[in-house]
Amino acid sequence: MQVQVAGELQVKMTNAIIVFQKNEELGNVKTRLAASIGDIAALEAYKKLIFFTHSILKGSPFKKVLFFSSFIPKDLSHYQNDYSFELQSEGDLGVKMKDAFKRLFDSGYEKLLIVGTDCAELTSEIIEKAFVQLDHKELVIGPADDGGYYLLGMKKFVAGVFDDIPWSTDRVTELTKEYLNKNGLSFSLLPSLSDIDDEEDWERFKFKI
Repeated sequence: MQVQVAGELQVKMTNAIIVFQKNEELGNVKTRLAASIGDIAALEAYKKLIFFTHSILKGSPFKKVLFFSSFIPKDLSHYQNDYSFELQSEGDLGVKMKDAFKRLFDSGYEKLLIVGTDCAELTSEIIEKAFVQLDHKELVIGPADDGGYYLLGMKKFVAGVFDDIPWSTDRVTELTKEYLNKNGLSFSLLPSLSDIDDEEDWERFKFKI
């Protein structure tokens, strides 16, 4: 029994969730939402989304690696001790994600998921399901209703999945799947969920988080 528990602990330690998070700066977060509700309200909305995302991740036993967009804050005491902190690289979203995955795979992780802080429908069950899917597939995608994705997972580093993708468009998931099929890489799809991008999205979810 002790061997089994130790084995489960080792699995949890070699799996990690990458969280991409913008620093909470007025005028630099949820800009599409801010265009209709203002910068201050958009910042408050983003703070709620951050809190919601990390409340979901608390239910996961895996390591969390939080990549900030601009700087690593001095006060990180409100995060649990299973968090570590990094800074996103320079470049577009694809370059940033590619670098984050490469860094962590190079450091010894065996399964990695990446999530942002824009999905108010994320659950700990979906996180768990994503890791389970990686037992059988090389990648897993959590498609967003707007054509992007709220989650991407890998059990080996696939650099090309981040190349030549028009980020922040409705073709992100479509083109990602095309690349994977063209290159013979196996993948599974999680349920499609909604991201919060504009005022209509926020009105649907603001009382649920």
